[in-house]
Amino acid sequence: MTPQEIFKLVEAGLAQVERELARQADSNVELIDKIGHYVQDSGGKRIRPALLLLSSQMCGYDGPVCHRLGAVVELIHAATLVHDDIIDDAKVRRGRPSVNARWGNEITVLMGDWLYMTSFTMALSERHFRILDILTEVTRKMVEGELIQLSFNGSLDITEERHLEISMRKTAFLFSACSRIGAILGSASDARQEDLGRYGMNIGMAFQLVDDVLDFTSTESTLGKPVVSDLKDGRLTLPLIYIIREGEPEHRELVKTVVRENGFSTVGKDVILDLVRRYRTVERVMEKAQQYASCALACLAGFPECPAKEALSAIPGYIIERDR
Repeated sequence: MTPQEIFKLVEAGLAQVERELARQADSNVELIDKIGHYVQDSGGKRIRPALLLLSSQMCGYDGPVCHRLGAVVELIHAATLVHDDIIDDAKVRRGRPSVNARWGNEITVLMGDWLYMTSFTMALSERHFRILDILTEVTRKMVEGELIQLSFNGSLDITEERHLEISMRKTAFLFSACSRIGAILGSASDARQEDLGRYGMNIGMAFQLVDDVLDFTSTESTLGKPVVSDLKDGRLTLPLIYIIREGEPEHRELVKTVVRENGFSTVGKDVILDLVRRYRTVERVMEKAQQYASCALACLAGFPECPAKEALSAIPGYIIERDR
């Protein structure tokens, strides 16, 4: 199944999600209205709502509740991006000025809070407390992940295990929530809900590891932000964690210099990219991402064949291949 065929299955549902996002962005507070629509028009792929809609379809439900909850998870995701850009002092998001670059940190942090509160107001209105529990827990995990990451910012002591924990909290838990919510809406059994939760967790981990790789292998025009930005911001991801742990002393020192200087004034980006190629750490990370993708696929074995299952089965492969 091609990406176009996958999104065709949820095209109508995603259109409803967009309408709901636009409705929530409409505000009689002019600044909220302006920024809300700016965030909505940012060009995100809507992969999280699509995952929720496909999971719901596979489990037998395709109604208005999944459209509203698709908007909820997209608002939660948008709130995290808005807050992350403040923390990272990011100037560009998806190829255009970030919210904080346009409106400043004070307004942006409040806008992020507004997005969070709007998402939970919407979720609460459904009066489905099992789903509300999941969304509350995943939001807490995401904030914890950001705090853990910040505690290691500029540090060379981060381990592979700790980085994977951060990835799980900041990214994979929301993917897992999306697929699990779909199972709940379809009244799937507890076992099937667990399967879809693990499916989402695994594709979320694969997604984040590929994201880490793209920071070294992609281009600014494709990423919509500068390449090697994680290292510049003091964050070590797996391609460099492996070099720090296993590389030659002089090569480790090059990475340490960039972290210490918080930029590429002494050691250029090309030097770091050459190290990543020399140690083939991108290939190692992609192998790990492939393992997560394979685990995700195995989680779908107990579900009956249908177009939505075929789509969900194809998604892990496209996550591995995206933007490469």
